[in-house]
Amino acid sequence: MSKFLSASNFQQQFIRGMHNLRPIHHGSVVTIGSYDGVHLGHQTIIRQVAAKSSEMGLPSVAVVFEPQPHEFFSGDEAPARLMRLREKALALFEAGVDRVCCLQFNQLLRSLSAEEFVRQVLVEGLGVKYLVIGDDFRFGCDRSGDYEFLKEAGQRYGFEVCDTHTYEVDDERVSSTRIRAALEVADFPLVKRLLGKAYTVSGHVGYGQQLGRQWNVPTANVHLRRYRSPLNGVFAVKVSLPSGECANGVANVGVRPTLGEKIKPILEVHLLDYEGDLYGKMIAVEFLHKLREEQKFASLDLLKEQIYRDIDDAREYFSS
Repeated sequence: MSKFLSASNFQQQFIRGMHNLRPIHHGSVVTIGSYDGVHLGHQTIIRQVAAKSSEMGLPSVAVVFEPQPHEFFSGDEAPARLMRLREKALALFEAGVDRVCCLQFNQLLRSLSAEEFVRQVLVEGLGVKYLVIGDDFRFGCDRSGDYEFLKEAGQRYGFEVCDTHTYEVDDERVSSTRIRAALEVADFPLVKRLLGKAYTVSGHVGYGQQLGRQWNVPTANVHLRRYRSPLNGVFAVKVSLPSGECANGVANVGVRPTLGEKIKPILEVHLLDYEGDLYGKMIAVEFLHKLREEQKFASLDLLKEQIYRDIDDAREYFSS
């Protein structure tokens, strides 16, 4: 991932792995977490980190994990992510973080005690001077790492610790779990209120079977790789293009059961009234309205007929 110019005095930087930490990275204001979605609760923490960073004249650092810890433990049973790693890093930068340090969550990291994690990652790796954590944060192989443990460790190693209170919308905690539940029922207005912005998926356009092109409905395909999508079905969407323009479209998110060759989900977007080559380019797809569930058709002809109906339904949504 490339470096970005920050509005602060520090250059925004993505650091992958402890082995890439250098002496220049020593001395920082740090927060730790999964930060899936970088929702309003997360943004509250980041604002606190950024304010302390400015006050102390030190760079702000968000420590995240890949895979996320619950993915490491649960495997295929883990909940779907709200965003991929690249999207998360960009969202953290946008929220005000100077550096994102991504640690590989493997058996070695998982086996660290809370004390070892503090010493190796926070003290020796990042030279933490101030640490901000969420009120539910726990860590270490024995789960002994919590706010009280960190306060005591800070006294020994010379850093301050601050926790943050739960952020609520409609008297209910804002969480990644709550956002996934809202996405499952396509409640996009609620999702926007919890995220502080519309739900989008971004990625580079790749090649597919080009079946849509044969039917005069070309699609821009974003392969979601190992990423399980919290969405499934057909949607009316707005697509941000590399030119800065936006185009309306209809998108399918799923495994394309009629074609029968996909295990991992893919995002396919047909842009309405647009002609252009998007292969290899980055697009951002904003989800607006669910048209229907993904389904398996008995033949390609029936699939093609439904795609045409989906396009008509999307046009009707946008015209209304």
